[in-house]
Amino acid sequence: MNLKITDLSKTYSNGLKALSNVNIEIGSGMFGLLGPNGAGKSSLMRTIATLQEADSGSIMLGDLDVLKHKDEVRKVLGYLPQDFGFYPKVSAWDMINHFAILKGISNPRERKEICEALLNQTNLFDARKRNIGDYSGGMRQRFGIAQALLGNPKLIIVDEPTAGLDPMERNRFHNLLSEIGENIIVILSTHIVEDVRNLCSNMVIMNQGTVLLSGKPAQAIEDMKGKIWMKLIDKEELEAHKANHRVISTKVVEGKIQIHVYHASQPDASFIPLIADLEDVYFATITN
Repeated sequence: MNLKITDLSKTYSNGLKALSNVNIEIGSGMFGLLGPNGAGKSSLMRTIATLQEADSGSIMLGDLDVLKHKDEVRKVLGYLPQDFGFYPKVSAWDMINHFAILKGISNPRERKEICEALLNQTNLFDARKRNIGDYSGGMRQRFGIAQALLGNPKLIIVDEPTAGLDPMERNRFHNLLSEIGENIIVILSTHIVEDVRNLCSNMVIMNQGTVLLSGKPAQAIEDMKGKIWMKLIDKEELEAHKANHRVISTKVVEGKIQIHVYHASQPDASFIPLIADLEDVYFATITN
């Protein structure tokens, strides 16, 4: 099953154009939606999740018209928003049991088996009696995935799921997403480049409501080969280098400024060639 988004546009009442003629086709597996804050990622996710209307365009999940048949879409959709609300004084077991009832799983024995299986899958079964408010950030995100998996969804959307997680929880969450993304469509919306590089076989990069790049991360990196150059400079030299070169990123290294420059050939002998990575692809795309 594929998700096909065609000419999708959305402008809010304040005049902000959140989406502009977005065209994306997504198959089974992990799909990365990469872009800075304000790129339109959350607007796109909310539209796919039937939480807001589009001004124009279409979204098809297989033969199902997402914009016209919202109730049918919700039956096959799992959604973990960026700000996942929960009742802090309710246990994980009571909460997921409640969500299962809302999903229409009415048989108590079946519901119990499903809830146990999902809490085991997300490594939360031993902590099922603890209040969700006492969970760490990573545990809450894993609980969010557990509830998103209720009802055997065909499409799962996760919006900025690893922001704020420590390295161990982030790695655990990556492993969980990889596992669930083997047979269904999982859309990972994020501004964290490493998450897309580690998890996704296909991606798009968005900015200001527009798709700027679409394809496989590995191919995008290959296309950048031989075009990224590095130089360490003093802080006072930065503006001059920005004026003379296409500086795509900067960072402080041992008191110096390390600049990455995009150029088809070596700008001059003071620049060192770099092996491009997805972060270079990302910065080169959004600063173009």
